[in-house]
Amino acid sequence: QVMSHWLLRAAEDWLAPIYQELHKELVRREVLHGDETTLQVLKEPGKSAQSKSYMWLYRTGGDAEHPIVLYDYRPDRKAKNAEEFLEGFSGYLHADGYQGYHKLRPDIRVVGCWAHARRKFDEAVKSLPQKEQAGCTALEGQAFCTKLFSIEKDIQGLPFEEKRKQRQSRAKPVLNALFSWAEEKRKVTPPKSALGKALHYLKEQWPYLVRYLEDGRLEMSNNRAERSIKPFVMGRKNWLFANTPAGAQASAVIYSLIETAKETGLDPYKYLLWVLREAPKLFETDREWAKKLTPEHCTQH
Repeated sequence: QVMSHWLLRAAEDWLAPIYQELHKELVRREVLHGDETTLQVLKEPGKSAQSKSYMWLYRTGGDAEHPIVLYDYRPDRKAKNAEEFLEGFSGYLHADGYQGYHKLRPDIRVVGCWAHARRKFDEAVKSLPQKEQAGCTALEGQAFCTKLFSIEKDIQGLPFEEKRKQRQSRAKPVLNALFSWAEEKRKVTPPKSALGKALHYLKEQWPYLVRYLEDGRLEMSNNRAERSIKPFVMGRKNWLFANTPAGAQASAVIYSLIETAKETGLDPYKYLLWVLREAPKLFETDREWAKKLTPEHCTQH
């Protein structure tokens, strides 16, 4: 209990102000990724100990010179949580197919995830008996997705504007062909079948899935966010739950600084040690002490 109190106080007094500086910087960016995962909090007011709460994640895209990864604890999965966290942000947000993201302000343009779309076709193939899989319709959809990812691999590393042009000339015709194919197949596919669900997902998400054509800084998938939320998911398998909302938010702050430090190329242990040594000294003399302790300013590798 004493150690838990130390962690809560350290997070609140010294780490949270740095987190807030990173948050201010994050919403100034033009390309972000978002994701969320479940979390059990035992003493969440008004909820049973068995109910689900959520840890949301927001991070910078591949265009960022100084990457930022931030977790945000919320008691539910309502769209207003993302809206509140992203107040002041205007630009592209990579996300999965969760409808909550599509309820955000019009100046937040959601970019769909082709990894999710391809996974639906993979599932449709696997839902069939082994002997029926060869030459099945779902494999055709899978092939379109594979072609799109292959084009993306070819143009990886090109300047952003050149990448956009390549997508327009090479990926757009494939997307048009895929859409026409999917419309035809939807007419003859049972909607509740695995293939029917894959085709429905494609149709529903299409405006967001094709949005990556608009800007070379955008990505075909939201894998960047999924990779960043994975450390929290792996940790949760060990510690299982948080006791209180304060503990959950302290976890969000600590995970945020650790993952941002890692993305910046720092040793997270050395970074946190540097912060906890420097913060009390800077606090006495500098009102902007937290801004000077973000990972991009750290020299402790």
